[in-house]
Amino acid sequence: QVQLVESGGGLVQAGGSLRLSCTASGRPLSSIAMGWFRQAPGKVREFVIAISRSGISTYYASSVKGRFTISRDNSKNTVYLQMNSLKPEEAAVYYCAADSGGDLLWSRSYDSPAVYDYWGQGTQVTVSS
Repeated sequence: QVQLVESGGGLVQAGGSLRLSCTASGRPLSSIAMGWFRQAPGKVREFVIAISRSGISTYYASSVKGRFTISRDNSKNTVYLQMNSLKPEEAAVYYCAADSGGDLLWSRSYDSPAVYDYWGQGTQVTVSS
């Protein structure tokens, strides 16, 4: 079992920055591929960004490339999502997710919620215009 706890959400003005954290417990973070998704009211959950177990590979939704970055600190069992130049339409609940399976499937499906075994409770990000 893996438990995930997100933090760092809040209110920010358009163009501002936030850093979200996701701390895992139950398994070493080094054995888990991680992703971030977001869901706005009335919309489907959408992929934002992901990082492989090793941290070598990262994947981005095209809409966030160049503005969002993901990193992991395995010693703290924490993954970070740095969000810069936030836009009002990016207001949503942000979820971190963990995949405890093998890299082969994950590397082909990192942007699908179905590939992830564990989810955090989400953290609200509000972007004012």
